[in-house]
Amino acid sequence: MKRAQYVAISGASNGLGRALALAYASPGAVLGLCGRNAGALDTVTELCRAKGAQVVASVVDVRDTVAVAEWLDGFDDRFPLDLLVANAGIASTLTSTASLEDAEVTAQVMVTNFQGAVNTLLPAIARMRTRRAGQVAIVSSLAALHGMAISPAYCASKAAIRAYGESIRPILARDGVSLSLVFPGFVKTAMSDVFPGDKPFLWTAERAAEHICRGLATRRAEIAFPASLAFGMRLLPLLPASLADWILDRLSYLPRDGA
Repeated sequence: MKRAQYVAISGASNGLGRALALAYASPGAVLGLCGRNAGALDTVTELCRAKGAQVVASVVDVRDTVAVAEWLDGFDDRFPLDLLVANAGIASTLTSTASLEDAEVTAQVMVTNFQGAVNTLLPAIARMRTRRAGQVAIVSSLAALHGMAISPAYCASKAAIRAYGESIRPILARDGVSLSLVFPGFVKTAMSDVFPGDKPFLWTAERAAEHICRGLATRRAEIAFPASLAFGMRLLPLLPASLADWILDRLSYLPRDGA
């Protein structure tokens, strides 16, 4: 399967974004990488170059609409994008059922995960539609398929970007641009490390990246993994709400108040 040659990845300094950058790094590939952690971004840049890729790295916060557009426009001017992966995101978790995430935390997660993804998508999409070619991938989460008590804001942000992607996919298809939604389960990263409790069917970031790359090479509309967990998450919305809530309550990661 042929992989894209000119690839831009947001949130490439750590976690899944880093693994995706390394997966796409090869002789002839040109990678546009952005992240907020300059030191970590330098490290992944050198690793990708060691694999033969040309890398254009930029320290960018996806919440900054102007900065993201400048990064993508500058890269696309030199290397017309084959693929954009909107990956950057943050997580929040509850440590107790005694209180919910406050308004500031909720806003930070929503702005980064939803608006940050939109900020990343729009400049690239505009150019791809003009060329009538290209591919975009949005990294959502299996948490988008049904809310979980462990991370209300994170689930909401990932559900929002899922709905956004589903809404624009047929529009882009008319102009020759394909869109893939990626729904990872638990992936071994610093982000997942902050989640308390068990992480069923945990994948390494490298395994997840390779799986995503294979799906994108065939332009799959949805890439959800692992299959067993994805099936369970898709099943929950089909159940009566009271039964779904009962199942999730029994599987809750959170200690009950007073426990």
